[in-house]
Amino acid sequence: MPFSLGYGTNGFTDHPLSVALDLLAEQGYGAVALTLGHPHLDPFAEDLAEQLQALRKTLGELKLRVVIETGTRFLLDPRHKHRPALVDEEAESRVAFLRRAVDIAAALEAECVSFFSGVLPEGTSPETGWQRLTERVAGVVEYARDKGVLLAVEPEPGMLVETVSDALRLRAELDNPDNLRITVDIGHCVVVEPDGIRGALLEAGPLLANVQLDDMRPHAHEHLPFGEGTVDLPLALGTLAELNYRGVAAVELPRHSYDAPGLAARSIAALGDAWAESVRSRESERWLQESTTAVTADPSTLTTVFAQAGRRLGRTPLYPDADPTGVLFGTTSDSARGLLLGRLGELLPREELALALSALYDGGDSAERRGVLRGLAALAARSPKLPDVVVIAGLRLTTEALRTNESGLVAAAVGPFAAAYLDQHSWRHAVLKLVFMGVSLRAVTDLQERADDELARMAGDFAAERTAAGRPVPDDVTLLLATSSHSTTS
Repeated sequence: MPFSLGYGTNGFTDHPLSVALDLLAEQGYGAVALTLGHPHLDPFAEDLAEQLQALRKTLGELKLRVVIETGTRFLLDPRHKHRPALVDEEAESRVAFLRRAVDIAAALEAECVSFFSGVLPEGTSPETGWQRLTERVAGVVEYARDKGVLLAVEPEPGMLVETVSDALRLRAELDNPDNLRITVDIGHCVVVEPDGIRGALLEAGPLLANVQLDDMRPHAHEHLPFGEGTVDLPLALGTLAELNYRGVAAVELPRHSYDAPGLAARSIAALGDAWAESVRSRESERWLQESTTAVTADPSTLTTVFAQAGRRLGRTPLYPDADPTGVLFGTTSDSARGLLLGRLGELLPREELALALSALYDGGDSAERRGVLRGLAALAARSPKLPDVVVIAGLRLTTEALRTNESGLVAAAVGPFAAAYLDQHSWRHAVLKLVFMGVSLRAVTDLQERADDELARMAGDFAAERTAAGRPVPDDVTLLLATSSHSTTS
């Protein structure tokens, strides 16, 4: 990765700072997001200089980069979280704290100091809030410039600076100071950013100085472990790579200190998996662009391009956790081949496309045939009605695939194209063939929509035969029996 993965100390509040740093380095992190205040580093301690000297040495020994976070909840007011804020009427202690954070960043050679605007006090207009904010940030920016420290304003849901656009407005109103940049929390993006994670990161662009990583759901500002929300982690990491971001991207889980070592380990594993997926996705997109250009310029290259996908992109399962064998949803090269045909459907004449589909399937190996079937799925997904000549070719290939005993081919043949164009009699038998082969019905597109009483009857006969023979009945048969309330004309 061009950037360094880190972890926030606000997720290690039950560990002494030195122990937390040792654990993070041991688990493979290359950075730490240090939140000032209890319990790790009191920014107003009498022996602060000595603590910083020792901490800087420790960070160097552990090879940990550091960013300074200022989101301590009750540091300045023990009764009111995050108060006073920069948008409050009285904010001297907040400004003094940010200046102290700048001093600490200078002493530790930190990447930046991250801060937020705060929530407008009740009865305060946005105009007043912006006036207070710009005046106070201007002073902190000047102070940080003298110390050679970068500042990064973090948009927060519910605060005056809520989105990247707001952060850019603040910067513009201060005449775009070089040392005022932006922090983006990817979880916040699914809550408030109109263009999502990718849009927010691209909008920040070269001004991105700090990144926080967490999962989140669109309806709530709640930091969650990866996998518990809707954040597209591979997309986020891939976008950072696209931007050539070289700063710190730190996990931000401030309410999970009770499981800090375990979560830190699971988080870096999830980030590693997401990075690998983003690399595959970016390589696949490069191949798609190059292949689409080549085939559009010279259609005769399609056979060669199609055959090369496996060597170029690999043959690993597209969704290894849900489908470790790649039978249900295909492999990386299956998917890429399918996407290529989907794109070519908009570029090649319909007769030429139909001939290409047939030639690729008839002359291809099993992997290339799966790619053609995935291509039919992509074509069906992109167009509400395919040209008749393409449908005729597609039905021939789908029917041939369903006659085989290759589970990968049969699974690939029951996707969106079959759901849209295969006749009901053939479709029922395709579904039951998956059951006979022990392939999950998750491979079938629109199962509930197309299932009917006849399919339920056929499944019931199969279940009775299995029971009479003393053999177990697959779970998917029970699913088909539950479809008897559906009715589809055959």
